[in-house]
Amino acid sequence: MPKYINYSQKLKLSNIQITYFCSMEFSSKLLEKSVNEMAQLPGIGKRTALRLMLYLLKQPIEQTQYLSDALLTMRSEIKFCTSCHNISDNDVCEICSNASRNHRLICIVEDVRDVMAIENTNQFKGVYHVLGGKISPIDGIGPSHLNISSLIEKVKREGVDEIIFALSSTMEGDTTNFYIYKQLTGLNIKTSTIARGIAVGDELEYADEVTLGRSIVNRVPFENSLKIT
Repeated sequence: MPKYINYSQKLKLSNIQITYFCSMEFSSKLLEKSVNEMAQLPGIGKRTALRLMLYLLKQPIEQTQYLSDALLTMRSEIKFCTSCHNISDNDVCEICSNASRNHRLICIVEDVRDVMAIENTNQFKGVYHVLGGKISPIDGIGPSHLNISSLIEKVKREGVDEIIFALSSTMEGDTTNFYIYKQLTGLNIKTSTIARGIAVGDELEYADEVTLGRSIVNRVPFENSLKIT
């Protein structure tokens, strides 16, 4: 190979490597099937999947058994909290069943990863409500596809004092916030949103714990965020 190659040569070599790997024949159909299944997971390509499968083959068979048992048990036995829709081992998650939490303060998040991110800050002592996504007409996701109706019913039933909007600062997140805000009109509930220490367009789960914690503590009235935007 020449010492110096231009961009087109690099691209050609890269395409050759990709083509070689995609057309590579596996010595075992069992290995090929395992690699193909693993490669369907997000963020894992065939090369990474192959490396993981070869690693497992080098380990004691018990380790693979532990992994497969854990995955099967999780998939068959894990539940979603009947109150907040967070993942749980029981019908009601540990947060919702904790009497020391402030059940009159609800933080609305997109998914369970956001619950984990906020809990890691140790700054929030209320409870959560997991929507399961954001309103996105382009993707065919409307209010009926999310856990919004159960939120409104819970607010009416349990006498909630404050709702905190903690969705990502994106167009879809702002649209979802505003829709829920309108649904809460007339219920005499305080609404707030996390402070914009989170960069606009960023996903909540990637924010550092200090910034996210301060955003929860220094939340602002939701009406103020409407004036800003």
